[in-house]
Amino acid sequence: MSAGTPDLAALAVGQSIGTRTVEVDRRTLVRYAGASGDLNPIHWNERFAVEVGLPGVIAHGMFTMGTAVTLVADWAGDPGAVVEYGTRFTRPVPVPDPGTAVLQVEGVVGAIDLEARTVRVDLTVTSEGARVLGKAQATVRL
Repeated sequence: MSAGTPDLAALAVGQSIGTRTVEVDRRTLVRYAGASGDLNPIHWNERFAVEVGLPGVIAHGMFTMGTAVTLVADWAGDPGAVVEYGTRFTRPVPVPDPGTAVLQVEGVVGAIDLEARTVRVDLTVTSEGARVLGKAQATVRL
């Protein structure tokens, strides 16, 4: 076990794995669009986003999902230890211009399987006090 790997025997259901606050601005969205190839104008064009019924430009769902799971990967000490991850997108994350959207990420141990040496981490991801991801769960092999 490396220094950064949690001790499976010392974990308890309900135990916090930590929290993280992430600020997202329009520049971040443009960079993510280029890296991911998701050039949908709802992520960079205010006029278009409003025309299709959104409150304005919104963050990519996959960006939000990926940002949230980094809390788990950092806690595990190895991104490869995350063997499964899933969520539902429950609410868009509007990103103002100028300004930032703020994501709050909290993780707790949801289940422990000593035989399989896995831990399910349940994530709560909010922006402006509202959940933006539902049933966000990652399975980590320790």
